[in-house]
Amino acid sequence: MFSYYHLSGSPQFLLHKAYDEMIDKLEIQLLNIIKRDSWKDFTIIKSVPGIGNILGLTILYEMDTTERFPSVKDFTSYCRLIKGSVASAGKVKGARGGKLGNPYLRWAFGEAAVLAKRSHSMIKTYAKQLETKHGKFKGNAILANKLARAVYHMLKNGTAFDMERLTTSSL
Repeated sequence: MFSYYHLSGSPQFLLHKAYDEMIDKLEIQLLNIIKRDSWKDFTIIKSVPGIGNILGLTILYEMDTTERFPSVKDFTSYCRLIKGSVASAGKVKGARGGKLGNPYLRWAFGEAAVLAKRSHSMIKTYAKQLETKHGKFKGNAILANKLARAVYHMLKNGTAFDMERLTTSSL
């Protein structure tokens, strides 16, 4: 939460304080709804390093259910984590679909990748390997894609996050 020492009596401070209180109440209401409807899926998603309440709520509500997606590729494509292409007879004719899919899931998994690098040493080491091989931006995108794939499989199988499976996969 921001602290506005120099604005403590100003209308801007009071407005920020009112918004912070409204956001806190909204978060509590959303968590109560999650506890009632899909607590198991929410706790599975939160087992991923870098995903807390807000990112977990965003992912859970934006993806709805894994049954919507026939495969993990469909899910990552919907999350805007892989590029689309137009190909015919083995010839690539161009890229398309850059704006197709859900931008909120793209944001959530991108944030989760950045936060996971900060909070977990094994992911930080793995991310450094990705960055040296592919560059910083593409390395983050690859890590976000891997986290999304992990979340899909975790929800599909009802299992918690497994760090070994994420970091031992091929670069």
